[in-house]
Amino acid sequence: MPMLVSRTREQLVGGILEFLNGQDLLALAEIRTALEREIDDAGPASLIALRERLTLDAGWTYYPPDPLARRIHLLLATRFVQPDSQVAGLDHLNVIANDPVIIVSNHLSYADANVLHVMLHRVGCRDLADRLTAMAGPKVFSVRERRFSSLCFGTIKVPQSRDVSSDEAVQDAREVARSARRAIEIAADRVAGGDALVLFGEGTRSRSAQMQRMLAGVARYLEVPGAWVLPVGLTGSELLFPIGDVTVRPARLDVTIGTPMRTDPLLPLVMRHRQTAMDLVGLSIAELIPSAYRGVYQDWAAFPDAAEERAGVAARARTSLQ
Repeated sequence: MPMLVSRTREQLVGGILEFLNGQDLLALAEIRTALEREIDDAGPASLIALRERLTLDAGWTYYPPDPLARRIHLLLATRFVQPDSQVAGLDHLNVIANDPVIIVSNHLSYADANVLHVMLHRVGCRDLADRLTAMAGPKVFSVRERRFSSLCFGTIKVPQSRDVSSDEAVQDAREVARSARRAIEIAADRVAGGDALVLFGEGTRSRSAQMQRMLAGVARYLEVPGAWVLPVGLTGSELLFPIGDVTVRPARLDVTIGTPMRTDPLLPLVMRHRQTAMDLVGLSIAELIPSAYRGVYQDWAAFPDAAEERAGVAARARTSLQ
């Protein structure tokens, strides 16, 4: 066992340092020392458990976070998330308290869910951060670095259609439909049980950093009575882990939390017209980010159905609070 632990420790540290290649040698030496200390503090059992989790693929199901992966992730974040990064709109979190919540955000980088976890931890919202459960496509499970990052929070493995998938993750349409239904059921159970579900409604990262239109099918994940929908705007993560790059770069990150909406007033719209429901959420996210990031959601006038429904959802929400 000691030999296995030693070898696993070096493989893990070596793999992380290889991923961080491009940093100066002094920084890498400091990171190695910090990583080794963190791993040793966690103990050999935690290290072996992480090793097993990195290769586990139990199919289309829920995967819990790994404590050691989370500790390492937060350690590395101190070196790559610039000090002037910030979270705005924290007062909105007082509304949702510990209730089930569905976080919907724009999508700039593979690191976006990690950014949410780190930034919530940084501002003291550790309970919410540690409740995060993100949807993870097959690509996450096929690449070592992405798999490690996904272990920092809960994940639900979901299929991807040809429209939003790279060639490495294309699947048969029937399998996609069957597995997607299962993922929606699991997600609803996790939210009802108190998880904070993280959705990137565009379905894939934006290559221009501008918002793409939300996918109508994502509205299925909002069909959880009694939960909150929390719009969140991200900026800066496209610089932290640029598309086409193979490593992370120091970056300023901004997370803006919007006004939460109860799912109950949204459900009539979700049931009647999913695309309009997702446009409404997309426009709510766009209001939280600079104009250069808004893309298709630059103007409410371009989505008259969503603009009209906005008032109706608000009215139903007021009624539900009376």
